Amino acid sequence: MHRVTVFTLGGTISARGGDASRMTGTEVLAGLGAGIAGGLDVELRDFRRLPSSSLSFEDLAALADEVRATLATGSGVVVVQGTDTLEETAFLLDLLCETPQPVVVTGAMRRPDLPGADGPANLAAALAVAADPGCAGLGVLVVLADEIHAARLVRKTHTTSVTTFASPGAGPLGSVVEGEPRILLRPAGTSAIHPLRFDPAVRVALVTLSLGDRGELLDDLDTRFDGLVLAAFGAGHVPTWLVDPLERLAARIPVVLASRTGAGATLTHTYRGPGSEHELLHRGLIPAGPLDPAKARLLLHTLLSTGAKSTTGYDRPGITAAFAHVTGAGLA
Repeated sequence: MHRVTVFTLGGTISARGGDASRMTGTEVLAGLGAGIAGGLDVELRDFRRLPSSSLSFEDLAALADEVRATLATGSGVVVVQGTDTLEETAFLLDLLCETPQPVVVTGAMRRPDLPGADGPANLAAALAVAADPGCAGLGVLVVLADEIHAARLVRKTHTTSVTTFASPGAGPLGSVVEGEPRILLRPAGTSAIHPLRFDPAVRVALVTLSLGDRGELLDDLDTRFDGLVLAAFGAGHVPTWLVDPLERLAARIPVVLASRTGAGATLTHTYRGPGSEHELLHRGLIPAGPLDPAKARLLLHTLLSTGAKSTTGYDRPGITAAFAHVTGAGLA
């Protein structure tokens, strides 16, 4: 008999109508009816009852601790939460938890009281993946709409579609067919850099550039934050007038260069003019590669929590190498 521990955190899958009330974890599981496969021992942890937009770093640090302890007992894990921040929870668990058994994150796009509610089907598919030894060794997985995605790659791409989760540039690793996981692709590597810590007190800013940006949000940022992820234009470009301020900032705190586009990698040397990726990387910024800004923020947070900063500065080569390892990107 396979054992799977289910952590319920709240979200649309547990919503009682459109207000703030939430079902218990027991009620969420009851929505499966006879949908739990035979030979599956399910243990429930009613962990939180919150919309995912209100989950805190403290909540996720506590979740990671409990998931690690659960994995050590030989149990697979399913985390059930709202979809707004589901990709961030999944990636953070991918960074913090070694996964000898499958770890799956799932949720729902439609409330239980709406026609076509997708929660029970998503939860049943997630349980099937978490119980399947063939899904181990893939890192943390996200399962919705019968698709299996790698946490490192997946993104929410639509506000309401039940097929909102996609992995731009890669696609799903597999699917669930008639209740059975079918893995078609295996990533060349995982996000694991162990051991990593997560200190909720670390502060990493995320600034997204827009047309005509004068850089006011960068003013005195290093006195309030330990690091910055810059969601830049295109493949990693900024207005020429921001290059010098960014160089000064990167001398004091790590500044990671990501793209605001939502898919594709930042470049390293295709463009070499003022404000180009080539100039920024040689002014001290760190390439995010294909990692999207929200995930880049979490990776930088864990690296700073684990010791990539000190009273004398920060370890730029170490942070750069860690980003390259996680993303498979070449170094600048």
